[in-house]
Amino acid sequence: MSGTERRNPPVTDWSTEYDLRDPAYVADPYDIWRDLRSRCPVATTDRLGGSVLPTRYDDVVAVAHDTATFSSVDTAVFPRPAGASPFVAPPITSDPPFHAEARRILLPHFGLAAVTRLEARTREIVTELLDGLEGRAEADAAADFAEHVPVRVIAHLLGIPADDEPRFTDWVVRVLQDTGPDTERTRATATRELLAYFGDVVAARRVERGDDLVSALLDAELDGAPLTDKHLQGTCALLLLAGIDTTWSMIASSLAHLARTPADRDRLVTDPSLLPQACEEFLRAFAPVTQARIATDDTEIAGCPVTAGSRVLLVFGAANRDPSHFDRPDVVDIDRTENRHLAFGVGIHRCIGSNLARMELQVAIGGWLERFPGFHLRPDATVTWTGEQIRSPHRVPVRLR
Repeated sequence: MSGTERRNPPVTDWSTEYDLRDPAYVADPYDIWRDLRSRCPVATTDRLGGSVLPTRYDDVVAVAHDTATFSSVDTAVFPRPAGASPFVAPPITSDPPFHAEARRILLPHFGLAAVTRLEARTREIVTELLDGLEGRAEADAAADFAEHVPVRVIAHLLGIPADDEPRFTDWVVRVLQDTGPDTERTRATATRELLAYFGDVVAARRVERGDDLVSALLDAELDGAPLTDKHLQGTCALLLLAGIDTTWSMIASSLAHLARTPADRDRLVTDPSLLPQACEEFLRAFAPVTQARIATDDTEIAGCPVTAGSRVLLVFGAANRDPSHFDRPDVVDIDRTENRHLAFGVGIHRCIGSNLARMELQVAIGGWLERFPGFHLRPDATVTWTGEQIRSPHRVPVRLR
């Protein structure tokens, strides 16, 4: 994975010059969100193209629901270079009324029944990965395990070769995580490669259908017509990117917490029935996603003026730590039962893959704890993070026994 490189001077006032690429924010944004929420709940910045950042739960929900004022035409957290087209990936980059139809096509493939059918294959994938760690004293819970689970599950769902996993991971890193000196060009190149890959997949399925989601999409219709190649390629690319990075982040974040919190680890080992509730708390506490909306008119958020064309960042992790909605929000409490978190977003763009992500998270964490019940963070190690659109543990060095 790519590390995070600072391009700007250190931030001196997070309310007026926040920087999602600042190492302090990437390493630990929680204190920053808490400070902003108490004194300036809607922060602004001119860095990296400029944006507005609401930190309170209610404000994030209000922006997400107001699709007329805050468009999803470009969900990237930083603007693209002049002349570059936004990445078109229905339904996430779509507004009503087109959004509803684009989402409707996908819904049956991510409902509970469809996800239940994927669970057996997911368990096989988790078992294969854990078998590969047998006999080792140490491992990286992120690089050796968490990164691989969703890649292989999504490959199975889309009917694309599991042997292409290194390419998929490379695209995820270059499109969503790279913050090097030539980020924009790197992302543009990786996006073109990814779309071209799915162009070839779609062409092959036109010749011969398979038992996979790409084939199902080829048989789908939108307003009485087949989906365009642009729609097909963009949707497949979205499913690959979003289905991989967010889920591996959540698996790695959860394992990082359990590696340094033996009381929680031991409770889940002793009583696996707590796992679904614990995973909901991990989703709340470590929600990795930040998405953008574009203001269509001059407006305001909680009294803060927002000009037309401004990029508004929805940091779901910040909303999930709002004390007006969660008791002791900065405490990871696996006994929490009232937990209306926003890890999967809210409104019409709520993550269509939430059922799949929950299943993968529970299967991966449950399988890991069954195999390595005494694992713990390596004493001399530090969990490192990448961040921007998706905040994710970069390395989680652990001792397995």
